[in-house]
Amino acid sequence: MPDVSRPRILLVHGSVVNGDLTWSAQKPLADRFELVIPNRRGFPPGPEVERVDYEDEAVWLEQFVEPGTHLVGHSYGGVISLFAAARYADRLKSLTVVEPPAFGIAAGDAAAEEFATRATELWERGPRDPAEFLRWFLATVGSSLPPGEFSPDLLQGARTLMVERYPWTAEPPLDELAATRFPKLVVSGAHNAAFDAVCDVLEQRLGATRAVLPGAGHSVPRLGEPFNELLAAFIEQNA
Repeated sequence: MPDVSRPRILLVHGSVVNGDLTWSAQKPLADRFELVIPNRRGFPPGPEVERVDYEDEAVWLEQFVEPGTHLVGHSYGGVISLFAAARYADRLKSLTVVEPPAFGIAAGDAAAEEFATRATELWERGPRDPAEFLRWFLATVGSSLPPGEFSPDLLQGARTLMVERYPWTAEPPLDELAATRFPKLVVSGAHNAAFDAVCDVLEQRLGATRAVLPGAGHSVPRLGEPFNELLAAFIEQNA
């Protein structure tokens, strides 16, 4: 039986690293909330996959979406969560997305369009070596490069990254989401104008609360306490 006294948070990770690593700084929230942190398909310790599709991942996520769930997605996981929130709207208490790279929703913004163009160039004509591909990707999105050689788990994450459906082509059902009754929170890291543009659109189109937490680039959850307190306050307000 679920503990109804503790709000349930489903944390959906993005690219390269699995849920355990993405949300490691959120583990202290387990004292106040029920945390559900699945590792998506293609990420350690699971096997590799031939293709990743944000819409398919939203369908796969259904097994974790119980009534009363607060859905939280970072990066590619944020794109997945936008689709999942529309699919499972009747089960959700809230939606939080952190810098989803859905640059297509910010069409007309120079930074968003330039980012999508550069990313497409990398995926279609960039290095096929996973380590080299990953170095470019992390530098571009604003995530720090780990020291030394990449671990086998990171290289598996890189290979999974290389077979992702381009998130900047995503067309999340924003009108449908705007019509839902659960509250939305959009978080950015004040490091990249392209991500800012996407978050601006989501704030406006969804009527979302907006927060900016600088200091960790794209990896906003790694801030730990500042992000945790923001998320906890939002969820407890809407429990």
